[in-house]
Amino acid sequence: MASTDTKPDDLAGLEAGLDALDAVQVRRTPLREVLLAKVLPPVVAVVLVLLVWQLLVQAEVTDDYKLPPPSAVWDSVRDMWLKGTLLDVVWTSVSRGLLGFLLAVAIGTPLGLLVARVRLVRAAIGPILSGLQSLPSVAWVAPAVIWLGLNDKMMYAVILLGAVPSVANGLVSGVDQVPPLFLRAGRTIGATGLRGTWHIVLPAALPGYLAGLKQGWAFSWRSLMAAEIIASSPDLGLGLGQLLENGRNNFDMPGIFLAILLILFVGIAIDLLIFSPLERRVLRGRGLLVKN
Repeated sequence: MASTDTKPDDLAGLEAGLDALDAVQVRRTPLREVLLAKVLPPVVAVVLVLLVWQLLVQAEVTDDYKLPPPSAVWDSVRDMWLKGTLLDVVWTSVSRGLLGFLLAVAIGTPLGLLVARVRLVRAAIGPILSGLQSLPSVAWVAPAVIWLGLNDKMMYAVILLGAVPSVANGLVSGVDQVPPLFLRAGRTIGATGLRGTWHIVLPAALPGYLAGLKQGWAFSWRSLMAAEIIASSPDLGLGLGQLLENGRNNFDMPGIFLAILLILFVGIAIDLLIFSPLERRVLRGRGLLVKN
C-alpha cells in the first residue's frame, strides 16, 4: 500500500515553487536597452520617411508647389520659431484639447458607470452613445457655432460631443468584462453600492477604461482640429487647425505640411508621455509585462 505521508521538505519545495510562479520579477531596464527598443525604431522610421520624401521631390513626381521639399518645411519651422509664434500656436491647441478632454472624462466617467450598472439606463442611452461615437465630430461644428458663436465655448462643446461617448463606452466595455466572481466577492465583504464601485468595479475595469480614455483623447484632438479648421476666427487665436487652414487659403504647402506634422507630433507626444506609461503601469500591476 502506497504511503500517504508527505515529508516537510516536499511541502516546503511545493510552497517555494508556487511562490515562484506567483512572483513577478521586476528589474530596472538599462538605459541602453530603452534607447534601442524605444527611441531608435521611431528615429529610423522618421529618417526613412524623410529620405523617401526627398527622393520623390528629386524625382519630380509632381510640381514643387504641391510637394515641397523637407527643407522648405524646415524653413517654415525656423521662421515661426524666430518670430516666437511656434510654441504659442502649439500651446493654444494643446491647452484647449487637454482641458476639453478632462471635461469629457469628468462627464463620461459617471455616465459610463450609470449606463454599465443600471439596466434601464443602458437600454435607453446605450444605443445613443454608440451612435454618437460613430458620428463624425465635424458634424457638430455648424450647430455649435450657431448655438454658442465663434468662441472657446464652441470649441469645448465640439470636443465634449466627440469625446464623451468614447470615454463612456470604454468604461462600459471595461465593466462588462469584470468577472462576476469579483462582484460576488465584493458583496461578501460588504463592498456594495459606491464602495463596491470604487474598490471592485473600477479597478477591475481599468484596462477597458484606459482604452476608452485613449480613444477619448483621440476624439478630443480630432474634434478640436475640425472645429479650428472650420470655425477659424482672429478672436479665437491661432491654433494648429487655423494654421492649417491659413496655409490652404494662402496656397502655402510648406505651411500646410508644417501644420500636419505638428498635429501628428502632439498626438504622438501625448500618447508617449501620458497614456503609454499609464498602460504599462496597469499591465505591470497585473503581471502582464513580465519578461522571461
